[in-house]
Amino acid sequence: MGAVALLGLLVVGVVVLTPVADRIGVPQPVLLTIYGLALGLVPGVPSPDLPPDLILPLVLPPLLFAATQTTSIRELRTAARPILGLAVGLTLATAALVTVVGHALGLPWAVAAVLGGIAAPPDPVAASAVASRLHLPPRLVTLLEGEGQFNDATALVIYQLAVMAVVAGGVTVAQVGLGLVIAVLGGSALGLAGGWLARRALGLLHDPSAETTVTVAVPFALYLVAEEVGASGVLAVLVAGLFLRATVSREVTSAGWLLGRSVWQYVEFAVSGLLFAFLGVELTSVLGSTSLLDDGRTLAVTGAVIGVLVVARAAAMFTASGLAGRRARRSGSGTPYGWRESAVASWAGMRGVVTVATALALPQTVDGGAPFPARNEVVVVALLVVIVTLVLQGLTLAPLIRRLGVASDADVQVDVRRLHRLVAEAALAHLRGVDDVPSEVRNAVVQQYESRLGYRRQVDGLVDGDVGGAQAGPQLRNLLAQATEAERDAVLQARRSGDISPAAADEVLFDVEARALRYDS
Repeated sequence: MGAVALLGLLVVGVVVLTPVADRIGVPQPVLLTIYGLALGLVPGVPSPDLPPDLILPLVLPPLLFAATQTTSIRELRTAARPILGLAVGLTLATAALVTVVGHALGLPWAVAAVLGGIAAPPDPVAASAVASRLHLPPRLVTLLEGEGQFNDATALVIYQLAVMAVVAGGVTVAQVGLGLVIAVLGGSALGLAGGWLARRALGLLHDPSAETTVTVAVPFALYLVAEEVGASGVLAVLVAGLFLRATVSREVTSAGWLLGRSVWQYVEFAVSGLLFAFLGVELTSVLGSTSLLDDGRTLAVTGAVIGVLVVARAAAMFTASGLAGRRARRSGSGTPYGWRESAVASWAGMRGVVTVATALALPQTVDGGAPFPARNEVVVVALLVVIVTLVLQGLTLAPLIRRLGVASDADVQVDVRRLHRLVAEAALAHLRGVDDVPSEVRNAVVQQYESRLGYRRQVDGLVDGDVGGAQAGPQLRNLLAQATEAERDAVLQARRSGDISPAAADEVLFDVEARALRYDS
């Protein structure tokens, strides 16, 4: 069995187990990691053999950019202080504590610092998988996802400087300071420049496929350029992604926006799913080819690192919550995080994608050709940390959320219905002021929007009123889904019979499927 067969098995696992995870209530990353562990134990399954220098450029740019495309800039700005406190302050503190513990247990200082950079950043994917299913309060989701985006930049700067120290045999304080300045300022500047250029290009293309190709190329190109000049590729991708998220809506065609959204949803699903499954296979491969667990030190380092991660995160969360509460009481404004939210945020510290990618990306040798010191031990510790935190915290986070009652009462569909009414009213207000087209044309469009607005009001009356009770909303969506299914069958039958052209059938079917997508959700 070769690498292609292994990739096929990983893809099958992602496709089959993703709906299973939703059905049984287990976070997808946890189930896929367990699948990878089991797959790695099957005789004949080959060991993964990815070149270390390809892992970060292949994995990080698409995941980081995809995360920015669902980010609320306004909510990020509102929660900037706690997000930066966690993404910078907690990540630095965690990396420092792991470094001290690793050195105390026998690792060289520089190698321990590498382990600190690898283990420091929590992964937002597993936490988001639980959060979306259990309807956590929006501000807590924003905090966890915002931290997950920006702590990667902090941790990777630490990681790269520490790896440079190991490979080169040491670094000076001046080199570290200069490296930090170039990484942060250079990455931010490249991200802004790349985002601006991409926006200009998108404004000139007016072709959905070309527009989507630009958005796919941007994160990879920016990451590679930034890393080549010594800047932070992670920051460059994040800044460009957030810039485009905030400014590009008017530059792309409607079809381009829909296509791009679908592409990035798929990219995030495929890359993260494959990586978690790959993690399980890699761990069984590494453990099967080493005797590191025999002397007990590797397990001791793993246990100590996990303890540091859990305690440091809990201490930071509860301390920050207490300070925020004191400020809120003094100023009389703002609602601080309560102890329940702090407990959930403390336990949502599973390690994942970035920890796996950075561990596997460690170079095999240092300058001069000698082996990278303690590389296998660092990789094993990192993978064990990911497995333990994913399984332990990933499987217990949902029960903890239910036990503490940390859930949002807000119904997103209420906002959706209200926004549908607002946009229809805005369109009508504009149309009624148009006087440079024949009145028959204007009235036809006005009538269409008035019908849409009347339909929205009727739906609101069913869902919010006494008619139909609490089941009116689901019943309405179910009936609409049945109607679109009948439309789909009619289009397909007409296409099979040859009564209409395939092009006409495809155009009508596209419209039917677009409406069906909304009802199915």
